[in-house]
Amino acid sequence: MAPERSWLVELLDESEAPPVGARIAEVILLAAIALSVADAILETVESLAAFRDLFAVAEVAAVLVFTLEYLLRLYVAPMRDPERRPAWRSRLAYATSALGLIDLLAIVPFYAAPFLAIPADWFRVIRLLRLLKLGRYAPALPLFAAVIRNESRPLVAALMVMSVLLVLNSGVMFALERAAQPTVFASVPHTMWWTIVTMATVGYGDIVPVTPLGKVFGGFVMILGIAMFAVPAGILATGFAVELRKRDIMVTWQTVARVPLFAGLDAARIAEIARLLKRQVVPAKYAVVRRGEPADAMFFIMAGEVEVDIPPTPRRMGRGQFFGEIALLRDTTRTATVTTVSECDLLALDVADFRRLLDAHPDVRASITQIAEQRLQQQAGLPLEPPPPPPAPA
Repeated sequence: MAPERSWLVELLDESEAPPVGARIAEVILLAAIALSVADAILETVESLAAFRDLFAVAEVAAVLVFTLEYLLRLYVAPMRDPERRPAWRSRLAYATSALGLIDLLAIVPFYAAPFLAIPADWFRVIRLLRLLKLGRYAPALPLFAAVIRNESRPLVAALMVMSVLLVLNSGVMFALERAAQPTVFASVPHTMWWTIVTMATVGYGDIVPVTPLGKVFGGFVMILGIAMFAVPAGILATGFAVELRKRDIMVTWQTVARVPLFAGLDAARIAEIARLLKRQVVPAKYAVVRRGEPADAMFFIMAGEVEVDIPPTPRRMGRGQFFGEIALLRDTTRTATVTTVSECDLLALDVADFRRLLDAHPDVRASITQIAEQRLQQQAGLPLEPPPPPPAPA
């Protein structure tokens, strides 16, 4: 990678732990999105008409940020392409991707407006679509898209059933109410509006049955609507739970694979270990373990930093390291207090799973034991032995 491009790639880093420059760029982009969307909304408030010039300046500033971002992403697309395709293909792949099209949509209307007769209200709606840029930084939006994609077949099936019921219920209500209200229930398409709002249990009250049979059938449609709308809600809830579980497992697997202790293990053994770990988010300045307390788990650091209070000098540990194993190995109380320096993501391995892990993987037991002995030697001020090699692949 060319040196002049490397810092640009880092600037657009979207990983879980981006460098400082990427975090600053992310804050600037999020601020530009919020500014542009708020600008489009506040323009519609008549009492704020005196600030129209300020709104125009804010729009120009936001578009300049979005334009610079789009050009930079095009420029570094070949460097971020895992397939290492030719530069023009990498740039084309970004430009035609979902996020690339959203980035383009955020700026094109501004430059095209002078040449197109776009009504102001619809142009404002297009500007509001910049909210979709949050999909790059907010995991909820890609998660929702993944759930819809994964559950598309049952959702389409539920939608088809609802469409059939919509047509049939409209036909029945039209037959029941047409004689009493010929102008309100003038046709089956007219009656579909009543069916939609009734099945959705919204009940605007602009179209209501007046005949006894019509009222009875209307009550039946309401109950049916509650049942039918519960189906896609259940599908989406299940889809969200499955997708979240999959992503948690993948994040945990990747984290375990990066821990030097498990660097030599194959994928199956890493997956086995990942299933034993429980994720915990711990705030800053929180004592995870205290000296003298009973030992109930060991911890792996996914993100953040902790401080181990051991004499003569406290020691800090960061991502990929672990602590709490000494007391579990020796079946004693804690030998040190460990406090979070910043907010930390930890993976906890409780004592029962810890013992099962060591029994099932003697090589992991040997590595953990040797590291624990080195730490005890360090606390005692003795010279350290060479670090243990990573476990050999199974």
